[in-house]
Amino acid sequence: MLSFGLASLILTIWIAHRMDVIDHESHPFHLTLLLPKFWLLLYWEVIKANIDVVLRVLGFRPISPTVVRIPVPHITDLGKVIYANSITMTPGTASIDVSHDEIVVHALSEEGAEDLKQGYLASIVPDIEIHTDEES
Repeated sequence: MLSFGLASLILTIWIAHRMDVIDHESHPFHLTLLLPKFWLLLYWEVIKANIDVVLRVLGFRPISPTVVRIPVPHITDLGKVIYANSITMTPGTASIDVSHDEIVVHALSEEGAEDLKQGYLASIVPDIEIHTDEES
C-alpha cells in the first residue's frame, strides 16, 4: 500500500510539473527554516489572547466589540495572507476583509484592536516576506 502511495505521489508531482503549475509561491519550501520562529512567536500571542478572552468571558475585563481597519505593511500577497490568518488565529480577533492596503478586523475588545494597531503581530511576518522576495 505504501508503494502505491509513493507511486501516486511521484506521478502527481510529475504531472503537475509537466503542466507547469508548480511555481515559487504555490508551495514556498524556502520558508521552512523561518517558520519555527514565526510559529513560536505566534503561539505566544495565541496564549496571551486566550488568557485575555477567558478573563473577558468570566467578567474580569469588559467586552467591547469593535471593528477596525488595520494598515497592511506587507508587499506580497503571501505576507498579507499570513498576516490576516495570524490575526484570525489569535482568539478575540477575526479578519473580515483583506484589501490592497488594509485589513478589516473584528476585535472582542478595544484593547485588542489597539494592540493590533501597535503592529507587533505585523512585525513578525516581514522576516518571512523578505525571504520570499529574495527567492523570486
